[in-house]
Amino acid sequence: MCRVASSQNARIGERFAQQAGIPGLLMNSYNCISSDVKLGKNVRLSNFINLYGCEIGEETKIGAFVEIQKNASVGKCCKVSSHTFVCEGVVIEDHVFIGHGVTFTNDSYPRATNEEGSLQTEGDWKVEPTVIKNGASIGSGATILSNIVVGTNAIVGAGSVVTKDVPPNAIVAGNPAKILRFIEDTKESHNA
Repeated sequence: MCRVASSQNARIGERFAQQAGIPGLLMNSYNCISSDVKLGKNVRLSNFINLYGCEIGEETKIGAFVEIQKNASVGKCCKVSSHTFVCEGVVIEDHVFIGHGVTFTNDSYPRATNEEGSLQTEGDWKVEPTVIKNGASIGSGATILSNIVVGTNAIVGAGSVVTKDVPPNAIVAGNPAKILRFIEDTKESHNA
């Protein structure tokens, strides 16, 4: 699943996984990949990643310092650049580009505690989904709020904050992201 830099790193990772009591955890000093991760053929994983309970399609490349949580999926032939956070409930379809440092959210009203003052658990809130459709591109540093659909071949400009759905072939930018224009032909949508 991941490349191990040296046999010493492999031994350190194995000892840590055993001490942590996490069965099936694949870990070295660079990566932590749980046994429930589903990886397609020819997935390329950089160092310093954290993957658990997710699915990644074939021919996809995951950059360094990326976390992909449980119940999230990344399609085939995607590129997820470094320092990106893909939380539970995010679906990234095929042929999608995710720039550096992109953040997804899954809760419109996050709170640390419940009404009784105890730390929230999974039972205290509901995951709100986000879908990034085929061929879309998300620029570096963008934040994608929950309950959003970014349409097929849409482009989200770097640093944008996406607060509502983005139509197919739209180019959006800003905080909040606004439509600048639409991609008009196939060549432009592949070379924009």
